[in-house]
Amino acid sequence: MTSLDLDSPQAIQTLYRRSLSVVVVSQVFGGAGLAAGVTVGALLAQDLLGAEQLAGLPVALTTVGSALAAFLVGRGSQRAGRRVGLAAGFFTGAAGALGIVLAAVMRNPPLLFASLFVYGAGTATNLQARYAGTDLARSNQRGTAVSVAMVSTTVGAVAGPDLVGVTGRVAVSVGIPALAGPFALAAAAYLLAGLVLVLLLRPDPYVVAIALARHRPPAAVEAAHETGSSAASRGTLLGATVMVLTQVAMVAIMTMTPVHMRAHGHDLSQVGFVIGVHIGSMYLPSLLTGALVDRVGRRPVAITAAVTLLAAGLTAARAPADSLTALTIALALLGIGWNFGLISGTALIVDSTPLSTRARTQGSVDVLVALAGAGGGALSGVVVARSSYAVLALGGGLLAVLLLPVVAWTRAGRAEAGPTTLPTARRAAEGPS
Repeated sequence: MTSLDLDSPQAIQTLYRRSLSVVVVSQVFGGAGLAAGVTVGALLAQDLLGAEQLAGLPVALTTVGSALAAFLVGRGSQRAGRRVGLAAGFFTGAAGALGIVLAAVMRNPPLLFASLFVYGAGTATNLQARYAGTDLARSNQRGTAVSVAMVSTTVGAVAGPDLVGVTGRVAVSVGIPALAGPFALAAAAYLLAGLVLVLLLRPDPYVVAIALARHRPPAAVEAAHETGSSAASRGTLLGATVMVLTQVAMVAIMTMTPVHMRAHGHDLSQVGFVIGVHIGSMYLPSLLTGALVDRVGRRPVAITAAVTLLAAGLTAARAPADSLTALTIALALLGIGWNFGLISGTALIVDSTPLSTRARTQGSVDVLVALAGAGGGALSGVVVARSSYAVLALGGGLLAVLLLPVVAWTRAGRAEAGPTTLPTARRAAEGPS
């Protein structure tokens, strides 16, 4: 920090790019860690419990755990910086993954449930890492910064499901159940993600951003806090709503798709393929999405998220159960819609929060997102058991449409604080020029 010239925009941009590169590397490992629970978590629970209606519990427990972790990681990042907060979250997720492996070996459901809760810390941390890429970004770089962090997750997230068969065979060869194999991979991946951040994220971008805000004239900072407070509140509300609704719709449909496929004769490799395409669709479009968010605006991309999720729900509801192609298309649309919602919502949150409370607010919003996912995951099994997968898929798609009236309401208050509407004073106080 002492060698960094806070008056040099070039130095700040150089540090921004370096910090983003470190986040990218950690996200590659983090993506591999989160893929395990998505791909085989429901199947492992079904195997241990023998009840389809409880197959949604792993996602519910993981997301409840991620809610607590999001709160703690946000508070930790606010106090000690991104490096400490994010690394602690990844290490906790690794411990949870190891606990799941042990629970599968012992066939111990209580240990499985407790470990799934702890494993959720990795999921929350993987998502919160996207904020680290925006700490030193200019206002017209924030969508792109989020997208770069997220697209790097694709490498690990897509490779993880494709390695289900391989990790399963390796696990069996050493006396571990096949469905626990991906969680052993997750433990190693989360551990590596945390180590990358501990060793390389120096100086901490959030700490530098705080120092920048304090370095500027007090009058500029005060003006930034007094300008557009109503618009900022609406922007935060809109960003949170976009992420919550897209999370519920995505998690509910995604959770029960592996169970639906296995019940209709699809093997584990086909399940892994569909989920791999889904996760790739969640992250791979990020570079395009980020550019759209920065150039077209936050709100139009949020509207696109709602439309895409509706299309995903309709496609999944109408897909023949034995059609691998139709289910793959539906899950791909589901991932793309989630991507649109998360990046546009994240940009709105960053735009609308002052640095003095930004990390804490980001953590709190991610708590809501995680709890929404927990609800979607828990209810998904019940809905399918009492009605059908088609009803669940259709309901998820229709839920996403609720975004449209929320966007319309916030538009009336000029909620979006995007690159062209962000108050000049706030740009001067928070964004490197």
